[in-house]
Amino acid sequence: MSRRPEPVDPEPVTGEVLARWGLPDPGADKKARGDVIVVGGSRRTPGGVMLAGEAALRVGAGRLGVFVPGSIDAQVGIVLPEAAIYALPDRATDPFEEPDRRKIAAADAVLVGPGFDDADETRDTLLAIADAGPACLVLDAYALGILPGVDRDRLPDGLVLTPNREELALLQGQALGDDIEGDLTDAVRDVARRHRAVVSCYDLVADPEGAVWRIDGGGPGLATSGSGDVLAGAVTGFVARGTGLARAAVWGAWVHARSGDRLTERMGLGFLARELVAELPLAVLDAD
Repeated sequence: MSRRPEPVDPEPVTGEVLARWGLPDPGADKKARGDVIVVGGSRRTPGGVMLAGEAALRVGAGRLGVFVPGSIDAQVGIVLPEAAIYALPDRATDPFEEPDRRKIAAADAVLVGPGFDDADETRDTLLAIADAGPACLVLDAYALGILPGVDRDRLPDGLVLTPNREELALLQGQALGDDIEGDLTDAVRDVARRHRAVVSCYDLVADPEGAVWRIDGGGPGLATSGSGDVLAGAVTGFVARGTGLARAAVWGAWVHARSGDRLTERMGLGFLARELVAELPLAVLDAD
C-alpha cells in the first residue's frame, strides 16, 4: 500500500511569485478571456451575484452571464448592464431549458451560491447545474453548506470551494456551530482531499494532492459584508481566463487581499465590498 506523502509547509505567495506565474494572453477579443456564469441571488440578498459577477469581469474575464430568480432578474439587469441575465426555473427541482443547459455547459467557469438563502433550493439548483455538464464549478456560501450531502461524483472534476471558517467545519463533517478539526492549514488540506477540490479559505489555498499556498495581507477590513462574494467572483474570473484551478484560487486570494491592503492604506477600516471590486484591476497590476 502506498503511503500518503508527509504534509509540507504552505508555500508563501508574493507579487513576485505571481509575476513569474503570469496570466494567460488576453487574446484579441472578449471570447478569448473566458465565459463566466454566476448562479445565485434572492429577494433578500440580490447583491451577492452582482458583486461576484463584476469581480469576475474586473480580474479580466471576458463575458458574464447571471442566473437569478425571476423575481429579481430585471433589477439585476439594471444594476449589472455588462451581464446577460437569465431567470432560474420557477421551481428549483425543474430542469433548465435546453438553451440554458448549453450555455452552462459551454461556460469556462460556473459559480454557484452567492446570495442564495434557502438550503433545499440551493441543493436542487446545484444538482440541476451539475447535470448540465459544466467543465468547472466554483461553490460559495449556501452551496458549501449543502455540499456534504451531495454525491461528489455528480459534480465535475473541476471543483473550487471558497469557504469561511464555519463552512470549512461543515465541509469536514462537523455540526453547524462546531469549530474545525485541527489547525487551519490541516483543515484546508483535509477538505481539499475529502472533496477532491481546490479550497481557498482566508489566507490559505490547498489542492487535492496536498499542496498549500499562503497569502499574506488583507487585514481586518476584508471582514465585511459581501467580501466573500468578491473573492469567489475573482477566483471564478481567473478560472475562466485559463490559469488552472489552483493558480486561479491563489491569484484570486492574493488580489482580494491586496485590494484590502490598498483600501486600508487610503481609508483605514470601513471600506465596502463594492470598493474592493473596483480595486481588483489595480491589485492585478501590483503583481507585475
